[in-house]
Formats: sequence, structure tokens, C-alpha cells
Amino acid sequence: MLSNLDKVLYPETGFTKGELVHYYATTAAVLLPHLRDRAMSFLRFPDGPDGQRFFAKNVPPGTPEWVTTAEVPRSEGPARMVVVQDLASLVWAANLVTEFHTHQWLVQSPEEADRLVFDLDPGAPATIVDCCEVALWLRERLAADGIEAYAKTAGSKGLHLLAAVRGASSERTSEYAKQLAVEAERAMPRLVVHRMTKSLRPGKVFVDWSQNAARKTTAAPYTLRARPAPLVSAPVRWAEVEECREPGTLEFLAGDVASRVQQHGDLLAPLLDAGRSVPLP
Repeated sequence: MLSNLDKVLYPETGFTKGELVHYYATTAAVLLPHLRDRAMSFLRFPDGPDGQRFFAKNVPPGTPEWVTTAEVPRSEGPARMVVVQDLASLVWAANLVTEFHTHQWLVQSPEEADRLVFDLDPGAPATIVDCCEVALWLRERLAADGIEAYAKTAGSKGLHLLAAVRGASSERTSEYAKQLAVEAERAMPRLVVHRMTKSLRPGKVFVDWSQNAARKTTAAPYTLRARPAPLVSAPVRWAEVEECREPGTLEFLAGDVASRVQQHGDLLAPLLDAGRSVPLP
């Protein structure tokens, strides 16, 4: 049952819980394919981005029996997690007020990664403009290995790069991603850092390769984020990345997504085509 639909979640814009649920329901056609068959972590913010936030990885208490769950491996022992497979499950999860975060593997084959991801995070005064420069370098480097990359906004400050891969473990995929992050730092030492150490990050783009680890999750395409405004982790065209010249250029609110999907379709649809996945070199 849906509840508290009039509650304002994003005071900056007056965006309500009802609008959040409506956004997820009307975006389901492009969102669900990126959630399906993936164990889900929820970042919940039931009182809005300024209230309490917490990650929920295990199946939440009171989850309806018709919501799909799956047992997934963890170092401390197997756990049961939600898998959002259909519109009803999506709306149920949206009613919890959530960001959707997914692993880079499917529940049917947790031993094999099917996604490669880079999270480009700018350390002030670096901005999304710098992330775009790094993304273009990584796109070309991946292309040299026969891997086609696609981009989406993080829905916060940065940019995510994704590619469809096959035939490698999460550990091997992480090693490859780290290798490219190190190469990016060597090629652009004044712009890129591959280590997480915060003291190294001001004015640079942190190329976070670690989200390829089997235990890690990344914000899913089209998820809303817990930010002051209802920003979305939105797929973007490479032309938009190339033309990015000003901070704030690649920021998309929930209300922007329908027209973008109508105009461009799902820009990340190629990731869902198994025929486009390639082995790591």
C-alpha cells in the first residue's frame, strides 16, 4: 500500500513522495531492464535527502511474498536480497523512498561480471567538465581494447562509464579497471587520481575502479538520488559529454527524463544486448 504521498521529499523544488513514485512508475519501461535479475541495495531516505539515510541490503522486514528475492554470496556468508523484476515490485520499492543500486553481475551468475563500471568523482574545484575530459580519454582507451563504453550522469557531481563484458570474474574486472585508472593518471597526472585517499583528490577527478568488486553496488540508470533536488542518474549521449563546457550542464531532474527518453530512447539499451558484450583483454 502506498503511503504519505503528499510528503515533500525535496524541499528545494517541492517534489513529493507521490511524484517520486509516479516518476519510477512512468520510467519503468527503461528502468526495469537495468534492474531485472540484479540483487538490489536500497539507499533509503524516507524523510528526504536532509533526513536520515541508510543502506538496506538484506530483504526489508515486511517485504511482500510476491517480491522476488535471491540468495547471494557474501564473504561473511550468503544473504537474501531483493530483485526488482516487475512494475509492482518497483512501485513497492519506490514507496520505501529509495535510490536503486545494483551489482555488476546477475543473480544467476554471481561468479561472472557482466558490467564494467568507472565512477568519475570530481574533487573541488574540479567539476563535471573535468569528468567529461577524463571520460573521453577512457572511452578511447576502452575502444582500443574493443570495449564500447556508455555514459550516464552520477546524479550528483560526477559521471559514470559502463560497458558490457563477459567471461571474467569481478576480481579480474576490478584488476582491469584499476589498470586503466592507473594509465589515466599517468596520461593526465594533473587531472586524474586513481587512489581513494581524500588528500589527493582536490582539483582532480577520482577514477573509482573499485565499484567492480563483487560486493559493491553502483547507482542504477534512471534512479533518483538523495540530493537537494530530484536529480537523476541519467544516460547521456557522447556528443553531450564532448560539448560539456560549464558546471551544471549535465544535470537532469526527474521531470526531464520523459522527454529525453522520447527523443533518444534508452541510451544504455546496448548494455542489455548480450551480443554486444565482449571479453576483457
